[in-house]
Amino acid sequence: MNNSFFALAFRMKYINRWGLMHSVRYETLSEHCADTAILAHALAVIGNKIFGKNYDADRVMTLAMYHDMCEVYTGDMPTPVKYSSIEMKNVYKEIERLSCEKILSKLPDVLRGEYEAILKPNEKDAEYEVLVKAADKLSALLKCIEEKHMGNPEFDSAYNSTIESINKNPCEELKYFMENFLDSFTLTLDEM
Repeated sequence: MNNSFFALAFRMKYINRWGLMHSVRYETLSEHCADTAILAHALAVIGNKIFGKNYDADRVMTLAMYHDMCEVYTGDMPTPVKYSSIEMKNVYKEIERLSCEKILSKLPDVLRGEYEAILKPNEKDAEYEVLVKAADKLSALLKCIEEKHMGNPEFDSAYNSTIESINKNPCEELKYFMENFLDSFTLTLDEM
């Protein structure tokens, strides 16, 4: 058996995101997943402490850390391409599923179930997936803010569409984060 699951996970650092756009600073899949995990954990804690929810913040963080691991094989498909049509979206979902299966096959059987529950969350994780998707969108917004702050107009349209998507999202934890923490991402280190 080829036990290369963890070696594949460490290859996320070689996958660049935002492939169709000029970036002042490249973002790797590895750092995106780490950022998304931090944000998802924050949303879960906000849910628990502010809104009286009972999220397992560690589970949310773990799901977020691995949420794009299948892209080790697929690369980061640009959003305008991935969602250009229902057919394209469905084909890409199948490609992601096959990539996930291939990655899971790189584990010994005794470990596979543990990681399958992370890479292929079930219905009991549905509320956590909402937080992971919100954190993923928030991570994209923060990348847009960073690029715009460095004078890169390439991210203007992505910023606008991401803000629009976030504003339509009913996740109260996301709204709380936006209202209470977003402004600090434009501060310099000396201003923090």
